[in-house]
Amino acid sequence: MKVIHTEADWNKYWLDCIKTDKNIGLVPTMGALHQGHLDLVRQAKSSTDIVIASIFVNPTQFNNQEDFDNYPITLEQDLEKLEKEKVDYVFVPDTDTMYPSQPKLSIDFGELERVLEGAFRPGHFNGVGIIVAKLFNIIRPHKAFFGQKDLQQTGIIKRLVSDLSIPVQLEIVPTRREKDGLAMSSRNVRLSQEERQASLLLYSSLTKAKEELLAKQPWLKVQQQIHRDFEQAPLAKLEYFELIHPESFEGYSEFDLKQKSSICVAAYIGNVRLIDNLPIIP
Repeated sequence: MKVIHTEADWNKYWLDCIKTDKNIGLVPTMGALHQGHLDLVRQAKSSTDIVIASIFVNPTQFNNQEDFDNYPITLEQDLEKLEKEKVDYVFVPDTDTMYPSQPKLSIDFGELERVLEGAFRPGHFNGVGIIVAKLFNIIRPHKAFFGQKDLQQTGIIKRLVSDLSIPVQLEIVPTRREKDGLAMSSRNVRLSQEERQASLLLYSSLTKAKEELLAKQPWLKVQQQIHRDFEQAPLAKLEYFELIHPESFEGYSEFDLKQKSSICVAAYIGNVRLIDNLPIIP
């Protein structure tokens, strides 16, 4: 496994890949790797010839400085995990490499970014769009791999690729969960033992709502009950719990078995913000 830090370093290896007609798979990460990230790596290894993972905590997608400052940095352990998975290359740029100057460009994803995460994290998806576009332009992968846990982010990246005609194929990998259902996230390590137990409310709410909807309970009634459940949980503060179309992210006021649908949730557990989602009708 080779660790590289600059675009110039990668260009040498990229030329070798192209000369030998090898397909390149990119797994973009912000580090603090868990099994969900490694699922992406394994999917990349099974469907491409050369796998490159990137590790970069992108400052432009954080609308909360405290969240950025507290984001876990575990580079040594991350590299060990990637080497065990037999990743070919790891791109670990510093901020000056990715942002030699402050970006002047702004990307507006329209209504797709004005709901859910976009509504609560203004500027977040602009930062996501810029860094993903940079990585696609630097690495020039044939395929890129993202997790379903960040459902709205995958929608944003699909729009980016489609609207800018970026020649990369996206593969979305199902959410990896702990045995008790909690979606794996780099932020989970910041939870205290008590908060970790409280965090189970996210997944239990999703599964409870899905069961109620499939039992033909009205969505608004289900949603109101979930809000009450969170209000009774002292360590949890709900931001949103919405039934949406998983591609347009348009919100539904009623559930229809004939329409694609997913439920998305975001909540603070203590000072840690977590998100999750669950498909109802894929």
